[in-house]
Amino acid sequence: MEIINPSTMSKPSGYSHGVKATGSFLAVAGQVGWDAEGQIVGADFLSQFLQALENVVQVVREAGGEPQNLISLTIFVTSKESYLDCLKSLGTGYRKIMGRHFPAMTLVEIAGLIEEGAQVEVQGLAVI
Repeated sequence: MEIINPSTMSKPSGYSHGVKATGSFLAVAGQVGWDAEGQIVGADFLSQFLQALENVVQVVREAGGEPQNLISLTIFVTSKESYLDCLKSLGTGYRKIMGRHFPAMTLVEIAGLIEEGAQVEVQGLAVI
């Protein structure tokens, strides 16, 4: 895997501009912050985000990979303010799950999610 951050672009913080990889692709469906019983873990954005990210990583591990195999994350949020309000805690939790691996990422604010009470959904692409 090779991180691609062109010197002609601004330095990314907490993500990479691109990731080049060779191997088998694993598309991870959008994961919300639900537990093993399919229940949303809490009403707060931070706990939902961290659980959704952990769910993505669990799928990757089941396929034989590790968080470092993720080349892309798309994060859908119902409120960018909620995301920005807990950015420091979110970063700490992210590093506990992902280490210092920062794939290409996109954050998209949306009107709502299909799951009742869900505030965030994380979709991933891994190469294993």
